[in-house]
Amino acid sequence: MKAVKAMNELQQLQRQTFDYFLNEVNPANGLVLDKTATNWPSSIAATGLALACYPVAVKRGMMSRAAAVTRTLATLRFFLGSSQGPQPDATGHKGFYYHFLDMATGRRAWQCELSTIDSVLLLAGALSAAMYFDAADAREQEITEIADALYRRVDWQWALNGAETVTHGWTPETGFLKYHWEGYSEALLLYILGLGSPTHPLPQSSYSAWTSTYRWESCYGYEYLYAGPLFTHQLSHVWIDFRAIQDVYMRGRGIDYFENSRRATQVQRAYAIENPCKFDGYRECCWGVTASEGPGPATLKLKGVKREFYDYVGRGVPFGPDDGTLAPWSVVASLPFAPEIVLQAIDYCVHQAKLTMFNRYGFKAAFNPTHPGEQGNPYGWWVSPWHFGLNQGPIVLMIENHWSGLLWRLMRNCPYVVTGLRRAGFDGGWLNELP
Repeated sequence: MKAVKAMNELQQLQRQTFDYFLNEVNPANGLVLDKTATNWPSSIAATGLALACYPVAVKRGMMSRAAAVTRTLATLRFFLGSSQGPQPDATGHKGFYYHFLDMATGRRAWQCELSTIDSVLLLAGALSAAMYFDAADAREQEITEIADALYRRVDWQWALNGAETVTHGWTPETGFLKYHWEGYSEALLLYILGLGSPTHPLPQSSYSAWTSTYRWESCYGYEYLYAGPLFTHQLSHVWIDFRAIQDVYMRGRGIDYFENSRRATQVQRAYAIENPCKFDGYRECCWGVTASEGPGPATLKLKGVKREFYDYVGRGVPFGPDDGTLAPWSVVASLPFAPEIVLQAIDYCVHQAKLTMFNRYGFKAAFNPTHPGEQGNPYGWWVSPWHFGLNQGPIVLMIENHWSGLLWRLMRNCPYVVTGLRRAGFDGGWLNELP
């Protein structure tokens, strides 16, 4: 009975969360709202996650196949025909896209950066949609053709800017950003897609240059490849099944990236149990420190202790920053790695913290039991007023990967992903079973 109840609650959470992608979208161009705030733009990452969620919605009866094909085609046609070039109001350049786009026009919003990682999330969504919608029907064939064209036109070599590792992005006003993808992070997916390109691939040396910047740590009895925010151990795994496949670095450590994410999840729980900063709420069933918005910036004296609270920041465990803000979506996104502790935490979030009670789309982005929030709020502590597409997608997709491995199976059959993994030096497991 307990297992049935947990299954039903996950189904309800998945459906409530997917409703974000049904409603917070411009159906004419497929662009998905970044955040449920007034006059907010689209995010290309949220749009890419939506593309990956539509197959799940079809499988789970949340959307008809015909409706999903229509939505997917509208999205892909928009990006194929959108303005590419160095103009400051374009949609993209060199096959990459601006982080935020106007919901109506699809043009660059807020003078934001051309984002390499967010473009990767968009492309991964397009490729996964192409692998799912593979019928002989002309519309589904067009999905495959457009996704392939979008992927092939990305100039990954340009994004190196003459360096060994990939830059975070570029703007027409000032050129390339000074930061490069270094240190373990969600860029694992970026390098694999970049290496797999048949047109402008990253050199294999860029991957070894990236892994040379890794940091191995020992925390709470777990040795693992460190990255502080929990999401960095999850986003690449939304699409790629890293179980039993290893690159040179992981062969040297004797584990795979999946096991690494399991350990990172356990570290999060151990940190919450120890609760070194003595935040309210932290315990074995209440954890999830990641990059998220928060109740700050503010400094408050609470129970005789001066507390500093942040706005959006890359919160991390165990070295911080940490201000008591937790993100329930990041807990759900660890479901495939450590279901025995994640299901306990989801149960707490739903039944004790009641974090779905007042929310249209499942969990809100973040909560902070230490911060009192606005007077009269229904929780008695700070809870984000917003939903973010970037948070909603991993909930839908990682619940599905836990149940059926749908996204993993789709991307195992994507030749670009397979090529990228092999060029990065991965072997073993399911990779060795392919021709």
